[in-house]
Amino acid sequence: MTGHGSARLAALPAGLRARTRFVRLASDEIDGGVPALLAHPREAWWDSPEPSPAPVVIWMHGRSVNKELDPGRYLRWVRAGIGACAIDLPGHGEREVPGMGEPERVLEIAERVASVEIDAVVRALAAPALRAAFDASRMALGGMSLGGMTTMIRLCRPHPFVCATVEAASGDFRAMAARPAFAHPDGTLREEAARLNPIDRLSGWRSIPFLALHSELDEWVPVAGVRSFVDALRARATDEGADPAQAALHTWPRTGAPYEHVGFGRFSNEAKNLQTEFLARHLGAAPSGWPAQGN
Repeated sequence: MTGHGSARLAALPAGLRARTRFVRLASDEIDGGVPALLAHPREAWWDSPEPSPAPVVIWMHGRSVNKELDPGRYLRWVRAGIGACAIDLPGHGEREVPGMGEPERVLEIAERVASVEIDAVVRALAAPALRAAFDASRMALGGMSLGGMTTMIRLCRPHPFVCATVEAASGDFRAMAARPAFAHPDGTLREEAARLNPIDRLSGWRSIPFLALHSELDEWVPVAGVRSFVDALRARATDEGADPAQAALHTWPRTGAPYEHVGFGRFSNEAKNLQTEFLARHLGAAPSGWPAQGN
């Protein structure tokens, strides 16, 4: 693990800044390492010889943005007693490569991260360098848009995660037929999309609490692609004797967000509260006890 990022740190809200380090994880497995924002409920946790282990969410951003997007999310989490490990996806943020942020590369990125990088990050969080600051038995996985799709792809095989949450993401790529990266002009899925399509790979899915947030009018990722996926999770849970209510979808009719996709507009506060409460409940988090005003 290597640390850096003074300029990025300075851009964060003060309360989050005192609890955050910018690092590169898994440099022994991933060329150049995975740039990550690590936040912990305890202030200056990196200076403590034995920081209290905190539950943690590995969070992935959407296409063309970076891990620093919406630091208010991480601020809420650490106030609720939850750590954050937000990573830059390949070709984005500190790993920016011209062309990698283009729409036609999304499935290439999702497959790479889901097949290799998430597991490398999990191992890095448990490495001695972090002195057990993050509880490996209480990890969640999540992301928005591309990051959410990557989450669902990864969860279709054995994993260590206690729960998962996604925003503005599709788990049924047939709903993405209007997007050239996913489908041919006749609407049939491209080979990569068909091979990775989460809804068709649920034989490896383990029933865990799953929360999806979406706008009914999302112009980029149709809500049908997550609604059918959550329905499939519920049906699978019922067949296995698990609780189908573990899979939940919450939508809003119109948010006012750009393209009804980038955030949740006037419902942003409600969405953040729903997600934070979900994570705190299933990760067994205890509030950190410092002021909770603001975002």
